[in-house]
Amino acid sequence: MKQYATNKTESRKSKYMRMAFNFWPCIWCTGGKVEFIAGDFKELHVSLQLNIRTRNRVGTVYGGSIYSSVDPYFMLLFMEVLGKNYVVWDKGASMKFIRPILTKVKCQFLITDELVETVKQKVVEQGEYIFELPLKYEDEEGKVYATFTKTVYVASKEFYKKKLEARK
Repeated sequence: MKQYATNKTESRKSKYMRMAFNFWPCIWCTGGKVEFIAGDFKELHVSLQLNIRTRNRVGTVYGGSIYSSVDPYFMLLFMEVLGKNYVVWDKGASMKFIRPILTKVKCQFLITDELVETVKQKVVEQGEYIFELPLKYEDEEGKVYATFTKTVYVASKEFYKKKLEARK
């Protein structure tokens, strides 16, 4: 179920991926739920709420659940968008807790066409490119509970293979 207004729809492949994510133990156990993946893989919605899997000792959502529920998606989306000729890695992340989560919150991952073109151009020029993307968990009224900065690494497969060989 879409958590944000969008004119995008799921494809058969993105719907299957959403369902697979939600049954994959390392994602299911975070307490987060993938609610929507656009058919072009440039948009994804995740929700998180207080429940038996996410509750910490003081009765709010555990910080590990907050972060891990948003961890893999930019990398996985870029892998789909860019295709097999690129290597994509999560390179780093930072997180700031704003307020305790006691209610359902949501997060939107967006990859714009402009960003895709920038990444491709930088990879052509440099062989690899590292960039940061912002995220936030918010409630239905727009109140922010946590903010994140995800650092993503993208390289051409050819460049990455040479880089690995040079390390040997």
